[in-house]
Amino acid sequence: MVVFMKKTFILLSGMMVLIGCFAFIGERTDWLDGAAAELSALFPEETAFAVGKAEAGRAEPYAVEEQNVQMPEEGASEDGTKELTEEERARLQEEQEAFYAYQQLTEAERTVYIEILWSLLEFQDNVTLSTRNQEEISYIFQCVLNDHPEIFYVEGYAYTKYTLGNMLKKITFTGSYTEDREDAAGRQARIDEYVSRCLAGLPAGADEYETVKYIYEYLIEHTEYDADVEDNQNICSVFLKGRSVCQGYAKATQYLLQKAGISATLVLGSISSGEGHAWNLIRIDGEWYYLDTTWGDASYQAVGGAASYPEEKIPRINYDYLCVTTEQLCKTHTIDNVVELPLCTSMNANYYVREGLYFSAVDEEQLTRVFESGYEKGDAYITFKCESEDIYREMQERLIDNQEIFRYLDCPDGIVSYTDDEQQYSMSFWL
Repeated sequence: MVVFMKKTFILLSGMMVLIGCFAFIGERTDWLDGAAAELSALFPEETAFAVGKAEAGRAEPYAVEEQNVQMPEEGASEDGTKELTEEERARLQEEQEAFYAYQQLTEAERTVYIEILWSLLEFQDNVTLSTRNQEEISYIFQCVLNDHPEIFYVEGYAYTKYTLGNMLKKITFTGSYTEDREDAAGRQARIDEYVSRCLAGLPAGADEYETVKYIYEYLIEHTEYDADVEDNQNICSVFLKGRSVCQGYAKATQYLLQKAGISATLVLGSISSGEGHAWNLIRIDGEWYYLDTTWGDASYQAVGGAASYPEEKIPRINYDYLCVTTEQLCKTHTIDNVVELPLCTSMNANYYVREGLYFSAVDEEQLTRVFESGYEKGDAYITFKCESEDIYREMQERLIDNQEIFRYLDCPDGIVSYTDDEQQYSMSFWL
């Protein structure tokens, strides 16, 4: 713990690495004697201020098995392999028009995508593929799963190479299933119940941004970060257990958004610590944004917990990653996705912009409205974001260094608690 004394402030600092924040608790007081001791008693040295949990449950690679079959000279076609009908192929192709990864593929790759998708949806084995390139199979298999979070019962695949002499004649595909079709249907029925409960609370007439925000908040409210929970790489961990890790959060977010009519896909990459991570790319009113529900969850952010840091001081939801640009995301995330992603530049549906919490200048009237609104709604804290580093620094100087925060905060005891995010240019004040 480091205690700073500047003017009449005593600052206790602690880093919030995984949500990109630096937390400071500031106190304004006319009695400095013993203040440091009192703070030390409240926040012991071993307190971990949201330094973040290691992403032990990060996205894991899928299991792949290779098999080889030597075809006989006669009866070579009688090998038990299966193929789609043209009617099935046409139906699936039409249904994929809304899926992002599918749209990024070539026509030949889309053909293989449909074959793999059909195999997984129908629990079919030995489906003949329109490719003889095993690397292409891996690439397209990941595209299918990035688009389709409802395929929760697959942990990998096997491919069989059929050769005639030294010539590769064809490759067939078989999914590696964690359960049979009947058991998966039973789980799907329970998932459907969760989805119905969630979407039933969607406000009437909600636009696309409001729909995304509702689902983001709903999942955070109903999910705890848990690297040890079963099925943490798929939607079952969230919908059936209420606990998950990044890939579970991201796939559940994607699933709900798709059910609500919002285009969403899974994105894979890493965070600044080098750990693998998963989040979402979404489209609102025709423009693309990134969304990271995992980093919005305080149960993921906080390590010390209520025992070492007062529960009321921990933000319930972090909005820094609700509809953000590529530039904002890449301050903390590295994209390593299976297909190319668009450059996200729009701020129109950014949380801070939509909620009137985005400052393009240090505007005293806007600050007054923000704090008054927080008090009127009974919020525990308010958070706002600055457009640039210059505005952010000016806001720090005026509100903290010059103590102008007391114009807006109702704090008769003179105690101010706040967090300060230098990467996102945002500040939070507890009311």
